Amino acid sequence: MRFSFFLPALSLLAASCSMQPTPASLSGSWTQPVPGQPGNVQGMRLLPDGRAVSINMHTLLYQSWQLDGNRLTLTGKSMGNGNSSLFTATSTIDRLSRNTLILDTDGTRETYTRMPDADGR
Repeated sequence: MRFSFFLPALSLLAASCSMQPTPASLSGSWTQPVPGQPGNVQGMRLLPDGRAVSINMHTLLYQSWQLDGNRLTLTGKSMGNGNSSLFTATSTIDRLSRNTLILDTDGTRETYTRMPDADGR
């Protein structure tokens, strides 16, 4: 019975923690653990001017990003086996908060955590 009192409060709290995707709210460094490599992270740095930089990914080189509503498009170059190719990947932003970004790319959900900037934000 007491649980029913907390459910609306939890829903309100969860909704208040979500942010609308904007270039300003997405700019920054976003990382996730590297599978099979405890303690290592990989991800992307989204710069305010639309450039993107890979973090600890030497074969997937992000070059730019664009936001259209709740869709994030990343472009770059894939390097491997002596070949390279350009790519464009579009994901739906399922959730964005100050410290968490959840992307859905063709049914695969990936969770990223914001890294603090050089000034600690």
